[in-house]
Amino acid sequence: MREFFKKRLSLAITLVMFVFGVLVATSLVVGVITILLQYLGVISFKDFPAKISLFGFLGFCILLGTSLTAFLSKKALNPISTLINATHKVADGDFNVQVNIKGIGELEELSHSFNKMTQELAGIETLRRDFINNFSHEFKTPIVSIRGFAKLLKENNLSEEERQEYLDIIITESERLAVLSTNVLALSKYENLEIITDKAPFRLDEQIRKTIILMEPRWTSKEITVNVELNKIIYNGNEDLIQQVWLNLLDNAIKFSYKGGLINITLEAVNEGVRFAIQDDGPGMDDQTQVHIFNKFYQGDISHSKKGNGLGLALVKRIVELCGGEIQVQSTKDKGSIFTVTLPN
Repeated sequence: MREFFKKRLSLAITLVMFVFGVLVATSLVVGVITILLQYLGVISFKDFPAKISLFGFLGFCILLGTSLTAFLSKKALNPISTLINATHKVADGDFNVQVNIKGIGELEELSHSFNKMTQELAGIETLRRDFINNFSHEFKTPIVSIRGFAKLLKENNLSEEERQEYLDIIITESERLAVLSTNVLALSKYENLEIITDKAPFRLDEQIRKTIILMEPRWTSKEITVNVELNKIIYNGNEDLIQQVWLNLLDNAIKFSYKGGLINITLEAVNEGVRFAIQDDGPGMDDQTQVHIFNKFYQGDISHSKKGNGLGLALVKRIVELCGGEIQVQSTKDKGSIFTVTLPN
């Protein structure tokens, strides 16, 4: 308790000592100058009491200035004490604390920065909890399903049709776990990657066409029409890495498109880069979903009725950032979504 009390007073004591030192130094300078001027004959004190009066006045000024500083230091340092207390709360895990300092420009700016920091920390903490919850859900659900149907298969009173159905479910859930593990490992790899290697020029438009053909069974099964407008563009980059972007974005558009829907895909050169856009006419997203759509394990469909694990768009965003590009989403509820990727070239 004594150590804490000393720490709280140390700044005030330092301020008082500083002011005291400044006043003493000022008085000494004034005294020396006065003596020097008297020695040179510029000024003169006819009697000794006048000297005593001068130095006595200087001593009184020192005492008065130091006393006023000590009296007012607590009020002057209140904003800093407020910030210190708020910092202790943040250190204890309370990210909802806010400070409101007015009147002093630098401290007011500091309080704004502090509040912004706590808001960011609160958001990060929320994302961390959501990540853990979603990660646990995505892994636990298929494992529980596989275990349950495996137990059912041990029973001897199952028909062949039921047995095949249960085996298909186990295979599907196993594949889901495999995809999830692959995406987690890929995202972890790219998050720790800073420099892209194995760059080479390649036809970006041809790569996108091949990706569309690769995904043909999926969009034809939903009777989706895919309109394509791709300009011929030579891009210098890591071909395998970039393909992950198109695969995930197209997979996402197919997933959320209605049966018999429409997907528009465009690629064009812009300024010193390229711009890719993919538009679907699905259910769209509200503002809240758009804010979090690139977060790991986030799924706008809270019922998890759509197949996926919430890692595809997080993976896309990281790859685009590694390439020095930018990804944006525009969406209106019940009117579809547009994902736009801009890459430097």
